[in-house]
Amino acid sequence: MRPPQLATRRRTLKRERARHLRSSATESERRLWSLLRRKQMASVRFRRQQAIGPYIVDFYCSVAKLVVELDGDQHGEDRYLRYDETRTRWLMANNFRVLRCTNSEFLRDPQSVLDAIWRAVQESGVPLPEPLRGSTLPQGEGG
Repeated sequence: MRPPQLATRRRTLKRERARHLRSSATESERRLWSLLRRKQMASVRFRRQQAIGPYIVDFYCSVAKLVVELDGDQHGEDRYLRYDETRTRWLMANNFRVLRCTNSEFLRDPQSVLDAIWRAVQESGVPLPEPLRGSTLPQGEGG
């Protein structure tokens, strides 16, 4: 296979893997996605299972260069810890901000995870619509 064909094949495989990950999302991922999708958080767009470089991340906000990872229990095992560390180092070296939380943290207290995501978006310097600058709630909630 010539190099351009190999690169095309890799992109296709990565797209297929991301599609599979979206269709087999964990309960935590489905719930968080329901809160982030359709620009519900201050009109900021998130994508799920997004390919970035050699990796596929759980959630990604391109304007804030923010990666949000929801980690299951297996991420406490040594091989996953090493992989996550390598991945996080690569993302940070390429100017991405990485926010990690566990599935159980999110299920126990989803608002604190949303607050952390909101703070990370604000700290990125993304210009936000005026009425939403002081809010930590996704758009459409609250009074």
